[in-house]
Amino acid sequence: MEQILQAENGHAPRPTLQAGEMSLMLEGIRRIGTNEWEVPLGFIPGMRVPGRFFLSEALGRMLEPGAVQQLANVATLPGIIRHSLAMPDIHWGYGFPIGGVAAFSLDEGVISPGGVGFDINCGVRLFTTPLQPKDITGRRDLVDVLFKAVPTGVGAKSPLKVSSKSLDDMMVKGAQWAVESGYGLPGDLIRCEDKGCMKQADSSQVSTKAKQRGLPQGGTLGSGNHFLELQVVREIYDPEAAHAFGLAAGQVCCMIHCGSRGLGHQVCTDHLKILEQATRKYHITVPDRQLACAPILSTEGKAYFGAMAASANYAWANRQMITHTARNVLVKMFAADYDEMPLVYDVAHNVAKREEHQYEGKRREVCVHRKGATRAFGPGAPDLPPDLARIGQPVIIPGSMGTSSFVLRGTHTAMEKTFGSTCHGAGRIMSRSQAKKKLIGKEIAAGLLRQGIIVRAPNEDAIADEAPDVYKPSDEVVNVVHEEDISRLVARLTPVGVIKG
Repeated sequence: MEQILQAENGHAPRPTLQAGEMSLMLEGIRRIGTNEWEVPLGFIPGMRVPGRFFLSEALGRMLEPGAVQQLANVATLPGIIRHSLAMPDIHWGYGFPIGGVAAFSLDEGVISPGGVGFDINCGVRLFTTPLQPKDITGRRDLVDVLFKAVPTGVGAKSPLKVSSKSLDDMMVKGAQWAVESGYGLPGDLIRCEDKGCMKQADSSQVSTKAKQRGLPQGGTLGSGNHFLELQVVREIYDPEAAHAFGLAAGQVCCMIHCGSRGLGHQVCTDHLKILEQATRKYHITVPDRQLACAPILSTEGKAYFGAMAASANYAWANRQMITHTARNVLVKMFAADYDEMPLVYDVAHNVAKREEHQYEGKRREVCVHRKGATRAFGPGAPDLPPDLARIGQPVIIPGSMGTSSFVLRGTHTAMEKTFGSTCHGAGRIMSRSQAKKKLIGKEIAAGLLRQGIIVRAPNEDAIADEAPDVYKPSDEVVNVVHEEDISRLVARLTPVGVIKG
């Protein structure tokens, strides 16, 4: 099938690759491992470091040459260290490829909104329940109640009212604000990346327009690939890690995937304009204007970082509020105990963070951009919860409505090779506009129902453009990171009920 895709936010069509053309795409690219490839210095002018990506040959037949071009483009940015990286869910994005990872030195490096994305801290979380498959199988009423309880779609507004003062607190405290406001359990914070809060948040760098967009949207799912799924743990691959994470075969879980809604999108839009000017101001040459950037420690760089961190905190609070709503539905419909639905973990996908990593023989603080990539810290990482320190960080990789999702764990190898990063999902192979032309939402929903999966969405297009066929096979993607020891398989989950944004 021909894959003619469009970039995020309506940008120009991207180059295509026909099935079986991996060898053409790989001209000039070295294979350095079973699933590891290098884009060498000189692939394009101005590269400061090589590019590296992880991909099986099967996934290579779905790879867009334009995404490799973007990987090389990132390698030209000032202060980038070691490699420009991409995970096996790599595909065309805004500036950076989605699935892209890059770390920059603080003194010479830059920060770029293209390395974070418009949906700042789009992320995913998973919580367990005391329910069994028999309790929820075929329960259309349950899916209907969840669909009504969690606002979804473009412009969705929350019944959970947030004041202007509370909004500032959300952006400063993140998930902690939500828990303190009654939306969750104190233990939830322990199982959040960074405890659901970036301390560097600066809400003063968030525009009035961004705040106005975010004010009514706390506790809403949003549109696009965002979802809430009821899932069942079908397989356990690593019993020790699964036990530590609180997972068991046959267990019903709830997975939530969403981000910073209109607030984060507006923050990106606002600061892109500022950083486009900063790129010229600091005489930074970039091969693509979508890589607009500023020195990390510049006034403009600090302003964007503070606003981005505030947006990330809003996203953590948002997911926490949705968790609270979903738990309450299960409490009312099954007399479940709220306290018996603990969080497995919450991970961010689109974010830039200041972290310590080994570089040139020393531990150094660097700024790591993850664009459609998941943190995957290995055993012993200092900010892991004490009960997970020996196991490694939980990594949550969602599927696509009718396909499996996976829980993995971070590894030492990831810390050494990818700045503690792994894939974030399956990765698209068909644009939303193409999907709407080729696929019929009603037929997809009917097919999923025959598989025992109940789907609700604001409209049929929302189902069509997120159909399983528009994504790479999630099992193939996670097999690559498992085989490369970037993250290790722990459990497989399958959907039973799906709420699409």
